[in-house]
Amino acid sequence: MAKKAILDLDIGVDDTMALMEALENPELDVIGVTTVFGNVPQATSERNALDLTEMLGHPEVKVYPGAKHNLVSEEVFEAPPAIWEIHGKNGLGEVVIPKSDRVAEDIEAADFLAQAIDEYGDDLTIIATGPLTNLALLEQKYPGKLKEAGNVTIMGGAVGVQGNVSPAAEANIGNDPEAAKIVLEESGAPITLVGLDVTMRVMLNRDKVNEWRKLGEIGEKLADEVNYYIDFYEKSTPGLGGCSLHDPLAVAVAANPELVTTVPLDVVVDTEGEMRGRTIGNVKTLRSSENPINVAMLVDAEKFEKQLNDDIQNIIKEAEAK
Repeated sequence: MAKKAILDLDIGVDDTMALMEALENPELDVIGVTTVFGNVPQATSERNALDLTEMLGHPEVKVYPGAKHNLVSEEVFEAPPAIWEIHGKNGLGEVVIPKSDRVAEDIEAADFLAQAIDEYGDDLTIIATGPLTNLALLEQKYPGKLKEAGNVTIMGGAVGVQGNVSPAAEANIGNDPEAAKIVLEESGAPITLVGLDVTMRVMLNRDKVNEWRKLGEIGEKLADEVNYYIDFYEKSTPGLGGCSLHDPLAVAVAANPELVTTVPLDVVVDTEGEMRGRTIGNVKTLRSSENPINVAMLVDAEKFEKQLNDDIQNIIKEAEAK
């Protein structure tokens, strides 16, 4: 039976692919999308979630508004121009997609998460691919609730490699280290951490993306979106020929854990100084951690890359046929 799943997204380009993987993967039954700031402002993430689920043929998936800024700020997050170069100002590589008539639900993300955990318990998987602010707000409002979920899979962190927004920090953790500290150190939740250690080992190349164009108008739009993302990778890493697959890998691992090899580790988060946003194993508890996080360190890249491309092609075909 498919796992009930909630996606917590800051919808940029790789979140789009994550959403497609989640909707198509037979191991997941997506019951909602919660939105957060990160690659784009929260309001843009919300709009993208509504429009993408509609375009992909899944208007039944409800969207819930989440955090507009991190835990230590009262100022609504606005993405800096450096992020526009990666995801576009609209988060979709500047591609314009049809606008849905639907609107987000009145329930805030933290409240929806709590209700879903109460209803589904161990049968619920939460997949977070943006800053962990919504999950931290859940813990602040409903202490101990997150550990009642069956699994929490997080795209975030860099335990054995350097970060991508600083030598120490990966972007999702770096956007809200205080939230990450609550979730990773204090929640006691059953967490799988899918960080740069594995997401930089998987790639989608331009030739495969351009195959989507043959599938119709939706395929063309999605190919344009992902090629914008690949353009950034080509500038930052000349000759790479494709893009890393951060968020879709986290979704695939939540559905199919055998894709990665994990190491149990008591992960701590730095919130001060130049190491702010770093995720690292606690050397004091390497032998006796009571609540280890499963940190993904190796990935079956070939199997995942084929699975993702097949699933994306299938959902495009299905959406084009509707």
